[in-house]
Amino acid sequence: MLSNVMTSALRATAALTLMAGLSTAAVAETAEGYWQGVQKSGTLRCGAAVAPPYVMRDPASGEYSGFYADLCREFAEVLQVKPEFVDTTWDNIVAGLQAGKWDVSLALNRTPARAMAVQFSIPAMEYQISLAYNKDNPKVPAGATSVTDIDKADVTLAVMSGTAQDKAISAAVKTATILRLPTNDETRLALVSRRADILVDASDTNQLFTQSNPDWAVALNPTPALAKQGVSFGLPHQLSAADVEVADIFLEERVATGHVEGLIRKAVDEVLKASN
Repeated sequence: MLSNVMTSALRATAALTLMAGLSTAAVAETAEGYWQGVQKSGTLRCGAAVAPPYVMRDPASGEYSGFYADLCREFAEVLQVKPEFVDTTWDNIVAGLQAGKWDVSLALNRTPARAMAVQFSIPAMEYQISLAYNKDNPKVPAGATSVTDIDKADVTLAVMSGTAQDKAISAAVKTATILRLPTNDETRLALVSRRADILVDASDTNQLFTQSNPDWAVALNPTPALAKQGVSFGLPHQLSAADVEVADIFLEERVATGHVEGLIRKAVDEVLKASN
């Protein structure tokens, strides 16, 4: 009888030891975060859709520039890995992140719909949408202040397909025609060629456009605003709070010290130089 009791006790002790070992192994496994996995791979993959001055790509060399491309390189440096840019479009920038094709989506606007699919870092900057147009275009009223003022049957608005500005203007207009085009260059060309009456884009991007065409181009920040959103790193949905904090701390320090503002100025200067 005593032997049976001792045997049972030994078995119980062995089971507890095994469970403790498994628990320790599980803790060790979960303790290794997403960025440690990136460090093991040696590469930080950044999904990059072109939208000056956030992300730009030289068609000849394939080299990426823009202040979010710079932030990708700097984050890779912090992680002590190499940056790798993965070319994508705004239609696919969320889906590609979900599918694990890259680790970070660059310059992603924070929206509730996107937040159901991916996570976000803190914003590197704030974003709003403006309307650029030819000041001599009779279809745009001289006193226009809102989207309602230009939402007319004979007005065509050009916007880059799949972007935050596409979603915002699509929800706001009822009557005007929306011309969705795949690239930023094509939307600008549509306005220059008068295929479109208005260019819908980020306010800083449209500011660059109007500065490059001061003789005829003007921009309107509509009231009420079409969108006021932070522009952030898009992050995989499965990241832990600790993983997200790594990206947050990285951006927080660079925003607070004015470093991001300096990167933005550099990118703006690059765009203006290229357009002259």
